[in-house]
Amino acid sequence: MQEFFESGALSVEHMADGLKKEITNRQVFPILGVSALKDQGIRDLMNFISEYLPSPIDRAHLDTKSAPSIFVFKTLADAFAGRVSFFRVMAGTLRSDGHLMNERTHHDERFAHLSTPFGKQGNEIAELATGDIGVMQKLKETLTGDSLTDKSKPQHWPPVHIPEPAIAFAIVAKTRNDEDRLATGMHKVLEEDPTLRFYRDPQTKDFLIAGNGQQHVEAIVARLRKRYHVDIELRAPKIAYRETIRGEADVQGRHKKQSGGHGQFGDCKIRVEPLARGTHFEFINATFGGSVPKQYVPAVEKGIQEAAAHGWLAGYPMVDFKVTLYDGSYHDVDSNEMSFKMAARKAFKAAMEVAKPALLEPVMKVEVHTPVEFAGDLLGDFTSRRGKVAGMDINDGSQSIKATVPMSEMLSYQNDLTAMTQGRASFMMEFDHYDFVPAPQAEKIIAAANHVQINDDE
Repeated sequence: MQEFFESGALSVEHMADGLKKEITNRQVFPILGVSALKDQGIRDLMNFISEYLPSPIDRAHLDTKSAPSIFVFKTLADAFAGRVSFFRVMAGTLRSDGHLMNERTHHDERFAHLSTPFGKQGNEIAELATGDIGVMQKLKETLTGDSLTDKSKPQHWPPVHIPEPAIAFAIVAKTRNDEDRLATGMHKVLEEDPTLRFYRDPQTKDFLIAGNGQQHVEAIVARLRKRYHVDIELRAPKIAYRETIRGEADVQGRHKKQSGGHGQFGDCKIRVEPLARGTHFEFINATFGGSVPKQYVPAVEKGIQEAAAHGWLAGYPMVDFKVTLYDGSYHDVDSNEMSFKMAARKAFKAAMEVAKPALLEPVMKVEVHTPVEFAGDLLGDFTSRRGKVAGMDINDGSQSIKATVPMSEMLSYQNDLTAMTQGRASFMMEFDHYDFVPAPQAEKIIAAANHVQINDDE
């Protein structure tokens, strides 16, 4: 400040020293505009990095004399070289004929060749020192975010926080050959991109691919098509609705069939009542005096669970209810497990007619980070999506909005958010809980499910 007021300016040397110091102290975060595609500004960027960004020697936690330790920050799946791991030497000196222990798996990784990346090629090198960037091939159990350290002096380098996927799509392979190649291609892609998820929904049976946005997922699909020749379609995921009950029921299920020889007979009386969300199912045997023999009680429970798996309103699994078996009767000759299973199914159907069955939908926990000027529009948008705002925070001119929103209302949110905020906002989303579907929406869902079921039957 004294130099500035005395001379009216600062020397370039003093400005450079101050800038480098504040960047090292994480007080200044430089932003440089370049274009790799057009080769504009790349040389200036490299010069800036060399002159102003801290080297490993400037960082006190990097030790050039201790046991070697590396951090893997990127993984590529190469068709010829296999798994290619990019790493940074965090401590010590790494030699090409060495071996290190994976701190996560405790597996000993041996490597015969070290190289430094140079475009798409690699230059082999005998050793790398602290702060150097290197490449190794065919590490067996090492993935992005892993630390490899000396077994006698293990060190852990915390991995970068990976955000949870914000959006998921169902994927469908176009041909049988695409189905066969999909698993192999996805395995390679998942190794490269830790922000990606690939799984099968146990209820809808859909294969889902989840990423940080629609463009992210579309880029992965394009990579699968180009690199692994897998042609797939993206579709909006099916909503994993569930059914439950709001009321109680006390009913009887009786199964009797006589067709010559041994017949079938099973009789059970049950009480059905709702449970708290997330409790799923509870079965209690409260019979006494042998009204239902012990060997048939599991058949009653199984019959109810099988009926509940197909729901009552729209074919979705019934959850969060309790069944108490308190009485029944049997026949010495005609009773068996199948008879009591059929009796239990009839009891379940009778209970659903009076227990006020209702539809549940998955509700997502959503967090949006947006410039403050768009916050009002986003709050109104959440309301239109049947969302409930849980909290808001302002930090350095950026607004954070937390809300819970039904999953069915969030399927197109990525594109809508981009349009509402000029692409300047981002969001994260994860499952939170199940809640009742309002009557107008429930009627449409039930009608659509029954229409599909009728067509399937035809």
